[in-house]
Amino acid sequence: MKRRDFLTKGTQGAIAAAALIPLGVSATPTESPLQVDDLGDRKKDNWLEVASGKKIKPQRKITKEFDVAVLGGGAAGICAAVAAARNGAKTVLVQDRSVLGGNASSEIRVHLNGVNHLKGGLPERETGIIEELLLLNRFDNAQASFPVFDHVMYDFVVREPNLELMLNTQAVEAKMSGNKIKSARCWQSNTETEITIKAPIFIDCSGDGLLAATAGAEYRTGREAASEFGEKYAPKVADGWQMGASILMSSKDMGKPMPYTAPSYAIRYKAEIAHKKRYIKGFDEGIWWVEVGSEHDIIAEQEINRHKLMGYLHGVWDYIKNSGNHPEAANYALDWVGNLPGRRESRRFIGDYIMSETDMTGHKHFEDAIAFGGWSLDEHNPGGIENPSEPPSYFHAHFDEIYEVPFRSLYSKNIDNLMFAGRNVSQTHIALSSSRIMATCALMGQAVGTAATICVKKNVSPRDISNKFINELQEQLLRDDAFIPMRPANDPLDLAKKASLIFASSTISGDAKLMNDGWSRDINDKIHHWESEGLNAELQMEWDNPIDLSTVEIKCDTNVKRNIMMRKDQRHDKIYTNTVPEEMLKAVDLEARVNGSWIKLGTLDNNKRRLIKFKFDSVKTTAIRLKLKETYGKKSVKLFEVRCYA
Repeated sequence: MKRRDFLTKGTQGAIAAAALIPLGVSATPTESPLQVDDLGDRKKDNWLEVASGKKIKPQRKITKEFDVAVLGGGAAGICAAVAAARNGAKTVLVQDRSVLGGNASSEIRVHLNGVNHLKGGLPERETGIIEELLLLNRFDNAQASFPVFDHVMYDFVVREPNLELMLNTQAVEAKMSGNKIKSARCWQSNTETEITIKAPIFIDCSGDGLLAATAGAEYRTGREAASEFGEKYAPKVADGWQMGASILMSSKDMGKPMPYTAPSYAIRYKAEIAHKKRYIKGFDEGIWWVEVGSEHDIIAEQEINRHKLMGYLHGVWDYIKNSGNHPEAANYALDWVGNLPGRRESRRFIGDYIMSETDMTGHKHFEDAIAFGGWSLDEHNPGGIENPSEPPSYFHAHFDEIYEVPFRSLYSKNIDNLMFAGRNVSQTHIALSSSRIMATCALMGQAVGTAATICVKKNVSPRDISNKFINELQEQLLRDDAFIPMRPANDPLDLAKKASLIFASSTISGDAKLMNDGWSRDINDKIHHWESEGLNAELQMEWDNPIDLSTVEIKCDTNVKRNIMMRKDQRHDKIYTNTVPEEMLKAVDLEARVNGSWIKLGTLDNNKRRLIKFKFDSVKTTAIRLKLKETYGKKSVKLFEVRCYA
């Protein structure tokens, strides 16, 4: 069956084209805000309280106020909330599950991929908040356990002093004041509590975007026609098809024959008619193509599809175990089976710019770039496993260099105080096939979280950031160790820019003078680092006139050409590592010259971050000196940037 034929033929036979229901392609949502009863009403409740011995009426309705409200606790939402909190905004992160991480959580267990799909296999790995989280996981979860990763992410969020986490909570309705969201009505299921969240800025990172939809934010679903954006891989006629959801499993070699009996709901896998690219290998790690799409409303059919997916998964495993075609599976047994499908696509909200396939393949430069991507155009078969004659994904095009993501795609065109990050941003269906990858979504999250703090401080809208304050946003992102293609840092407050002399005790590659050149990684074979010859190295920065100094920030090497995400197979080669990067700086001392004498301002013996920050009481100095004592294994140390602030 040809790819486009599947638009008019279902897996059970031919269906009329009219039966396909486009879900609002190029459309504004038509549903009105939810009208529901008072969820927190407990007038008929009588609760015997142990402390007082009296029967009380439980209080199950509260209101909380924040500067920034982030909805959705996947990679994008985590990075958005942490960025907002660290930059000074009182922030809440609302997550509808009991764990953080979204598709990367133990409930779904998708690899937290990013730009690790470039031609030639080398990544151009993400830095910033998402790298900090993945590095923490390498320290605290060396065993690569997904349930432990849940707790690593939990720790990463709750340790932020300016950030409140609400789990098991879903934002179900936006209360509006004109074109602004005034508050979000939320339901916390495990406490039976209705929570009203008020904030001047809302960020919807929930994927499906229920809050944004109830606010009336414009969105699209389905595939655009090729002619609308000049997209090579889009269909000729727009339609409602979206990429489906997958369910994963894992299996374990038990060292002895393990029988398997399929459950009653299993759906037989017809391998004899399956496309040759439906590979059955590495089944101990799960099979990603057990996927189901939807001809109608992919959100409304989630529970139907969940049941079908579980049936299809057991059908595939039954084939592996009992067909006789995979004797290598004789000793394998199911070790874990997912109950929650990982969704790829639903609503895509419209911003001031709609990112398209041609922006990516043409490597369009955006003056408002705030993130980057590079995963292939990985458009999954819209029918999933129910269209077995087609490949599970088309992998239309691979990138040999990264592309830019514009800020104008991350805020709502018609709701003044609403931003997005993740798969629900302003983009076409084909563009989504690349940018939906979690680490790319995380970069968007850090960008909107940072932008939200500027909005709050200046009392402006996200559109104002794009029109008036984009330089401020970009500079803050670069300072916080995000990378923006074609955009060097030039922070006027960075005193390192005014240093009269930068030198080092030894050099094996690069130059110490590059520590303030505005680039925090080597790019396109151009060196922007200094590397010592051996350890116990020193780097010194001098000023002609004394400066007031209270902060020094260092960006060390974590080898962005090697991926650090957690993999089920614990892969360790030139592309992936399953350990802490050996290049990363572990121990360093900071000294300053004050009145002609060197004094110690700080010491770090167990560093776990690429971005190292020393903060101290202000001193008047004419020089600083870094004593670089130890890495996590490499016999030299490499730095990319040193910044200094009053």
